Amino acid sequence: MVAPSAARLSAWLEPRLPGLLAAELPVRHLTPVGGGCIHAAWHLELAGGVSLFAKTNRPGALPMLQAEADGLKALAEVAVGGLTIPAPLALGEFDGQALLVLPWLELDGRGSSDGWQRLGGDLARLHRASLPLNRGRGYGFGSDNFIGSGPQPNGWLANWGTFFAQRRLAPQLELLRRSGVRLEGSDCLLEQVPGWLSDHEAQPVLVHGDLWSGNAGLLEGGGGALFDPAAYWADREVDLAMARLFGGFPAAFFAGYQQEWPLPPGAEGRVELYNLYHLLNHANLFDGGPGGSYSRQAQATIQRLLREWG
Repeated sequence: MVAPSAARLSAWLEPRLPGLLAAELPVRHLTPVGGGCIHAAWHLELAGGVSLFAKTNRPGALPMLQAEADGLKALAEVAVGGLTIPAPLALGEFDGQALLVLPWLELDGRGSSDGWQRLGGDLARLHRASLPLNRGRGYGFGSDNFIGSGPQPNGWLANWGTFFAQRRLAPQLELLRRSGVRLEGSDCLLEQVPGWLSDHEAQPVLVHGDLWSGNAGLLEGGGGALFDPAAYWADREVDLAMARLFGGFPAAFFAGYQQEWPLPPGAEGRVELYNLYHLLNHANLFDGGPGGSYSRQAQATIQRLLREWG
């Protein structure tokens, strides 16, 4: 990805940034930042001393950045306590690229058990604070968005089990079929999921939606942050389930959540079902066809679920 011109970027940002931030312009230094697998990332140092974070990609990726911005705005509206959600500052096309500008987060790479426990409690408080804001809409989001770079259909459905089967598992399984991957038992699984979840009285809360350890962190000076969401209204357990995948969060994070808002009975048994969604998504994004490792993991999960739940 071509580095943006600092001078032209300053001119583009000036009318878009809030007044106090605009007064910190121009952009003095623009440095690439590692860690992203979808977008190029940049550290912007402004003349006034403020740092910002920017993501760039091809122009066709603007809907992905728009969806991220929408999710961040929704989460920022209900964040409570010491939780930081980097609310979007500027979004659009610049110099032939899609561009999203966010506040810079100074992450504490060491962290502490107490910090992770507070972050878990803050997530529980965010979930609970969002409850009254659903206003009976049910499960979903006001627009479709993305899980990683993959499509995430939303809309609204009143029944959680039906939503999870039709809007989460079914689209991923269909994408796999189109690539030549057919998972044995998947049709039976889709038929069973609404029934499996029918006795679970899930409440629709606003979830992060892509809560693996790379999308959260502790901040220098205290507090924690969540970023890179795939937000929607769902059973809160989906965030806690994914927090166990791909390295997982420290035990203190889960203890902090449980202390603030304990999960209901049976939550442990739903973890594998909820994380099947992310295994399927990774199979679509990274396996490249039949025989991939994520497809194999998803197949084994489907077989276990059918044996244990069926």
